[in-house]
Amino acid sequence: MRVDSHVHAFADAIAERAMAALLAKMPPGYAAFDGRLATLTDHLETHGFDAAVLCSIATKPSQFDVIRAWSQAIREGAFGASAARRIVPFLSVHPEDPDRFAHIEQTAREGYKGLKFHSYYQNLVLDSPAAIDLMRCARDNHLAVLCHNGYDIAFPRDRVCEPARVRRLLDAVPGLRLIVSHFGGWMDWDEAERLLIGQPIAIEISMSLNDLPPERLRGMLLRHPIDAILYGSDWPWSSHAKELALLDSLDLPADRMTALMGDNAARLLGLAPAPAAG
Repeated sequence: MRVDSHVHAFADAIAERAMAALLAKMPPGYAAFDGRLATLTDHLETHGFDAAVLCSIATKPSQFDVIRAWSQAIREGAFGASAARRIVPFLSVHPEDPDRFAHIEQTAREGYKGLKFHSYYQNLVLDSPAAIDLMRCARDNHLAVLCHNGYDIAFPRDRVCEPARVRRLLDAVPGLRLIVSHFGGWMDWDEAERLLIGQPIAIEISMSLNDLPPERLRGMLLRHPIDAILYGSDWPWSSHAKELALLDSLDLPADRMTALMGDNAARLLGLAPAPAAG
């Protein structure tokens, strides 16, 4: 089973506006795909992905219901059968949502696999008391959590979700099914190697393939536990075609490549191959 553990997309009606707002925060000339769910689904089909974790982010306390409705529509087939089969929506709860704990419980009750948090967009320091309370609630409701880690290209380099905070969070919330993003910390890979690589911590590798030298990337993939590496693209900010070619060029052992490209994510999230269309 091939799984992309970290993607973003928008409904056609808002994709152009949403992508324009995001690109306005990026350096000039920053490349991206159009952000449409239909385009994402086409890319997943083209490159043989059975599933992809769709990471919505609640940037306001009021957005849980909007994200839930969008995710439910995907699950029910409103955006096509291929999206319904392949997309695994993670919901998102804002730390200032007055109903945040009830919403986490609702996420689990309705059968969603997990939650996405982003420290920069949600003003959430990853090892703060507020974050720890949210993560404990997610753990107690048997939800996976995917967090942004490292810096973010659209924000000042405040250290709010770096590798040291990951370690403190996991110490405070044992048993949390945390997926650490961006190979432990985007543009903070020295600290990621020092504190996270080699530890039994699930890590997805999005936004690292084009920024790490191939020899360093290969070394990190070989040093991390084989059952704790996950492929993620952070689409629409990266190209599946380019990333898959780069991964193939690293000549990883076959069992490690299989684990990376989907087996670990499928096990962690309890995914099963979808029945064939028709």
